Amino acid sequence: MTKASDTSASPQSASGAVDSDAAFRKLSQPVPQEFDIRIAADGSWYHEGGLIGRPALVRLFSTVLRREEDGTYWLVTPVERGRIEVEDAPFIITGTVIEGQGEAQVISFRTNVDDEVTLGRDHPLVMRRPAGGGEDQRPYVLVREGLEALVARPVFYELAEHSVDGPGGLFGVWSNGAFFPLEGDG
Repeated sequence: MTKASDTSASPQSASGAVDSDAAFRKLSQPVPQEFDIRIAADGSWYHEGGLIGRPALVRLFSTVLRREEDGTYWLVTPVERGRIEVEDAPFIITGTVIEGQGEAQVISFRTNVDDEVTLGRDHPLVMRRPAGGGEDQRPYVLVREGLEALVARPVFYELAEHSVDGPGGLFGVWSNGAFFPLEGDG
């Protein structure tokens, strides 16, 4: 006795074989949703208005965070894609290690979700106004594609202690052979 198979969930080619590329495309394009998740300006994550108090869960969510070209933020997994709100930057730089001096200096950072980056051309520091507006310029570091971390005030003060006059008379720091101003354009 043969058993009839249900092929409605698996696209098949003309030969009857499962078309894995079509199945993958279907999985890789989940229906967009609105997740009630917000990352506050201080780096705290909230779901439905309540603080997400488990650091391991926040770290997990941070690994699937993406930023689109239009500036929107999304949590993206193979089966779900949900838009979230980010008040300023999704991450906060909470620690630094500074080794060496002058142009040979190397500055490494750790974020509130345990990402580690080394300040350099691939992970630059820029001074800009916060996403929500404001007069003051703040330091941000690119952590990964499209995702920045705000440099926490104590870390910024540590950078300021290691700052020097650089090209064009700007006040800033060297790391990995590149100079990063710690002052804005006014």
